[in-house]
Amino acid sequence: MFKKVLVHARRGVKLIILFMIAIFLIIGAVAFLYKPTYSVYINGQQVGYTANKSDLQHKINEFVDHGDGTNENVAFVQVDNMPEYKLCLLKRNIVTNDEEIYNKVTEQGIPYYRYYAILENQEEKYYVSSFEEAENAISTLKEKNSENIDKISILEKYETGIKDLVSVDEVVSKLYVEKKKAVRVAQNTASRASAGYVNTNTTTSSGKASLGISLIRPISGTITSRFGARSSIRSSAHTGLDISAPKGTAIKAAASGTVTFAGWKGSYGYMLVISHGNGIQTYYAHCSKLYASVGQTVSQGETVAAVGSTGNSTGPHLHLEVRVNGVAYNPQNYVY
Repeated sequence: MFKKVLVHARRGVKLIILFMIAIFLIIGAVAFLYKPTYSVYINGQQVGYTANKSDLQHKINEFVDHGDGTNENVAFVQVDNMPEYKLCLLKRNIVTNDEEIYNKVTEQGIPYYRYYAILENQEEKYYVSSFEEAENAISTLKEKNSENIDKISILEKYETGIKDLVSVDEVVSKLYVEKKKAVRVAQNTASRASAGYVNTNTTTSSGKASLGISLIRPISGTITSRFGARSSIRSSAHTGLDISAPKGTAIKAAASGTVTFAGWKGSYGYMLVISHGNGIQTYYAHCSKLYASVGQTVSQGETVAAVGSTGNSTGPHLHLEVRVNGVAYNPQNYVY
């Protein structure tokens, strides 16, 4: 009985060995005749084969992110139909065509160019290739004490076509306006108050004053510049908080109060000031529209203005200030 079992066991082992040899030979034959590769499809249509989809896709992604490198102002390239990959076995005598696939993908791309417009009174005047150049132009105009410096701003642009770009020197020479000599005239305090008066001194405090009122967020958005930050486009530390939002977004009163200023205020652009009593004020600057006027009483949450990019601004956002007796405090101590 034991011998029979041993004989059957030996036969089983032989069969297993023969089976493994057969499998090995089959795998060897397949490996000799075929190679693993990827079939590539664009918009459901097969366009070729690639042996390394990672390298091919990386090359395509680089094109999407930076273009073909011939123009440094290309921000990105829009490609609607990206390739799809399916693993397959390909006969070794069939050649892959990575370059042809890459060309098919990139030829449909639409390049978007990034550049910066220099605006005067919200009108696009000149265009430069980088934000640094735009900042340098505004800084130079400020150093030269140009009459129109409060009306100059920067706008980042993304378009499929690019404007004629100029140098910083050309921007400065074209936009510079010599400042007129001031003529001293007597001021009428009553008339100034009736037109609305606002304190824009740069006195700030890092502390937290007790307001005695609760503030709500005037808008929802992303904070792009914090209180106390410094920038080459500002002559002093940031006296408020910048919150980015699309142009036209409704700005709500942070608390109830009386409008004490509504109008154009130099680098602030169109600005609204609400006084809440006890020396407490909130400022809303760079607006595109003002819906309240001086002397008007507004309620907390009431729409008083719309987000814009007027004055010294590089894009649509709300510049929010919280002041107590004229001193600017960090709005993030109370909201956001």
